[in-house]
Amino acid sequence: MTGSSEETENDDGYLAGQLLVAMPQMLDERFAKTVIYMCAHTEDGAMGLVVNKVMENIDFPDLLDQLSLSASPKGEDIRVHFGGPVESERGFVLHSSDYIQDGTMVIDKAIAMTATTDILRDIAEGEGPRNRILALGYAGWGPGQLDTEIQANGWLSVPADDNLVFNMDPKSVWQGALLKMGIDVSMLSGDAGHA
Repeated sequence: MTGSSEETENDDGYLAGQLLVAMPQMLDERFAKTVIYMCAHTEDGAMGLVVNKVMENIDFPDLLDQLSLSASPKGEDIRVHFGGPVESERGFVLHSSDYIQDGTMVIDKAIAMTATTDILRDIAEGEGPRNRILALGYAGWGPGQLDTEIQANGWLSVPADDNLVFNMDPKSVWQGALLKMGIDVSMLSGDAGHA
């Protein structure tokens, strides 16, 4: 990986709290043009949530029904995202750090993740975090696997920001993340980084 540690990595060299942006030549269709918020990245492996692929076949009210939860009139809706291919029946809420409870994993000063039904109940009652996305499943890598994919030009990383993670139309997030890095999509090729 190149670039200053401030721009692309945490001080420890890992990417927790960053966005992974799939390169155009990504061969795995599940990750084509994806942007993944990295929740954890250590020598033992990595875990992240896709933030720009909305599921078309399920919505929040359906999910609440399946969990025998009900929404109050103050309740808010939330898009359901494809978080990744691992444990696709499991839900994770990536959210602003204004909401912390037992079981919340604080990733950085602005973003946390909670994987309990309590947060879904709170969102349904209008008491949840200010910013949030619900993801079913996650993206996971074994020890060294993500590093190998990055070195093979499969991914770029960029600092996360609320706009890319929570506010932008999911269909625009991939291009928005590339633009944040100053990259014109038309200038990328499958041979990026090779002489």
